[in-house]
Amino acid sequence: MRKRIRKEEMIVPATFILFSILCFFLADVSLSFLVEQVSLRFIRNIILILALIFPIMAGMGLNFAVVIGTMITQAVFIFVLNFNITGAKGAAVVLVVSLIVSAIIGSLIGHLLNKVKGKEMVTSIVVGFLANYIYQLIFVAGFGTVIHVYNEKLVLSTGIGVKNMVDLKTYKEVFDSVGVFQIGEAKISVLLLTIIVLCGGFIYYLMHTPFGQKIKAVGMSEEKSANTGIDVDRTRIVVIILSTMIAALGQFVYLQNIGSLNVYTEHLDTEKFACAALLAGGASIRKASVRNAFVGVILLHTLFILSPLAGRNAFSNASLGEYFRSFLAYGIIAFALVVNLRLEQKREKEN
Repeated sequence: MRKRIRKEEMIVPATFILFSILCFFLADVSLSFLVEQVSLRFIRNIILILALIFPIMAGMGLNFAVVIGTMITQAVFIFVLNFNITGAKGAAVVLVVSLIVSAIIGSLIGHLLNKVKGKEMVTSIVVGFLANYIYQLIFVAGFGTVIHVYNEKLVLSTGIGVKNMVDLKTYKEVFDSVGVFQIGEAKISVLLLTIIVLCGGFIYYLMHTPFGQKIKAVGMSEEKSANTGIDVDRTRIVVIILSTMIAALGQFVYLQNIGSLNVYTEHLDTEKFACAALLAGGASIRKASVRNAFVGVILLHTLFILSPLAGRNAFSNASLGEYFRSFLAYGIIAFALVVNLRLEQKREKEN
């Protein structure tokens, strides 16, 4: 039975691999082009996906509130630019402030999720929506009214509201100057790659420490964990703090690689695509690993790159492939949840 369950855990990744192979032949692109594009997307997105691992292992399911971490980093970038802090100093300030603020906000989210045990996923979605409206209000109406403007280049001609696009090249150049290597036409920053490796290594290491064992114990049974002396609520709060901080770091890496910030839309749906990628890598809402994240981001973005091209060639309609991208993200989540439900039912019968 266990072997059968392990095989069924590979259903989602196997489905992705089959679709990717099909789309690759339909898209009619070179393998070098595909590797180049996947490499760029891997650098940009992997850390945000890693942010989902701790909450899953703690039994809290998919933390859709990671989008708040991305908004925090974006907001800090804008405020730092407003004070005209550029270059390496500005990048350092953004990173440190983002991590501090995300730790504070993560603590508040953790306390909230402790009040709604069993409904964490739905609550995190609602919290993410609320945070988005607050974020939009601050930068649409707050700048130029409540918030004093020091950098006129940031705001609209009316003096109120931040422009749609903000240039971050002054920060991107800091990372590109440390060392860059190329995969095809794609330029990969050695420093950003180092941050990714350290982040993945940190998560892997922490899950094998006594604290990591506490996280796993809480995820398996909160009642048994409490009986053994584990402070369940505190562990869950620390987990959400770490998740929010890693998400903020992930958006920092993403924006450094892009070199620009779309103020009002950059963060939209990032949490959904991150969840989809992790599930595509074979994770479930109860179990996830660094390996699932690395595999998932490659599989998801391979299909994201190929699907519009395949749709254009197969149906002479490029828009069909673009719609397929969004359909794919939500479809993966739904499909993976159904598969996970079946696996849980089989495990219960086995026990």
